[in-house]
Amino acid sequence: MELVLKRQYFPTGSNGTLSVNGHKICHTIELPWRDNQKRISCIPEGTYRLKKRYSRKFKWHLEVVNVKNRALILFHPANDALKELNGCIAPVSELTGEGKGLRSRIAFERLKEVIFPYLEKGYTITLTIK
Repeated sequence: MELVLKRQYFPTGSNGTLSVNGHKICHTIELPWRDNQKRISCIPEGTYRLKKRYSRKFKWHLEVVNVKNRALILFHPANDALKELNGCIAPVSELTGEGKGLRSRIAFERLKEVIFPYLEKGYTITLTIK
């Protein structure tokens, strides 16, 4: 299964739309593009594998693996990329500005509802960022 993230780049954040098989799951917010620098940039365009991950802070979430020169790139809730993200991707229900959105937890739960059943059955899930 392939998720596709189509991004728009702005000076203070990146906004996107995440879809599977042409059907929108949610919008996304990220940090602006700053040459893939750790903690201050979104990750490069490309195709990555996703895996299910657990942490005390975010509980069950998704990790984007094998990102060059980066580690622990996660999908987790956030509504303001500059204030709440360190290179990760936040699903949001509605975009409100550059790298800003609303109802991230709702969008995050929807994303998990779509993806987790496939991961639990052993499917490989990829994320292609354009």
